[in-house]
Amino acid sequence: MTLDLYRHGRLAPSRAWAALTPEERRRRAVAAVASQDTATLLDLLEAHHVRTHGHVSPETLRKYRLGARTWLAYAADQAVKVLHPEGEDTDLWVRSLEAAGKSPASVGVLLAGARALYAALRWAKATKDTPFTDTRPRKDKRRPWDKRQPYPDADVQQLLDAAPVEMRVLLRLGGIAGLRASEITGLTWGAVDLDGGALTVVNGKGGKTRRVLLSASLVADLRELGVQAPDVLVIGRTPEAARARLRTFCKRVGVPYLGLHALRHTAGTRLVRAGFQLQDVAEHLGHSDVQTARTYGKWADDRLRTHMQNS
Repeated sequence: MTLDLYRHGRLAPSRAWAALTPEERRRRAVAAVASQDTATLLDLLEAHHVRTHGHVSPETLRKYRLGARTWLAYAADQAVKVLHPEGEDTDLWVRSLEAAGKSPASVGVLLAGARALYAALRWAKATKDTPFTDTRPRKDKRRPWDKRQPYPDADVQQLLDAAPVEMRVLLRLGGIAGLRASEITGLTWGAVDLDGGALTVVNGKGGKTRRVLLSASLVADLRELGVQAPDVLVIGRTPEAARARLRTFCKRVGVPYLGLHALRHTAGTRLVRAGFQLQDVAEHLGHSDVQTARTYGKWADDRLRTHMQNS
């Protein structure tokens, strides 16, 4: 069974589910669980989350859907009763994710998606259970700055020297403009003001919009790439595709791949090293407060490394 939802607008799934009678909404949700109809359950999750939170970024919905899909696949494989799982089931799922090499942060993202699924199932009155309330990933013992390692300047330069223009744009959007993966792939030419030396991030994390200043090198690369119609994507594809492209390129050039998000850490570290205040760094990167930006100071301060090398 696949629920036939109208797809005209961001609120369409919410309207379709909300328009159902409580009895019909419950029937469809229970039937989807029984038939392992993941597509319908993910639509229910999205409908409920958009209904209760209003504007939700596409990246947030993608992560929630991934978490719910991962849990549903595990439940099907382990014959878990989805509507009434035991505490041992949810704990073992998390342990299996950790055993597969998932970091605590990644496990936390998947957990959020699973919790969102059960919030939707409770809305549909398919269950009253809250199975993930006490489920937690193992504590991450790494210090905050150790989790936000930037690419070394020499590695970034090596990548830039070998990169074609589109890859240079991707590298500088992350490593200088400090954009997140979803912000890079969602950027349109209409949001880029080359004459003004800035771009506008629309629907960033938390649905926020911010204006980001561009470096002269990024402006030059964008001009070389070729300005197109306002609705055309500058990089396009998906965040996963962008990560895969960077991973492949790093391997070809011989630079250790630290992740696409590490380019954002590179941008923050460079700004702190250049003497900018943490508030400036937070505003440039779109942080809600300066505490996150504070970790970049640990990477920008090379005094201890220099002292040890010269001792």
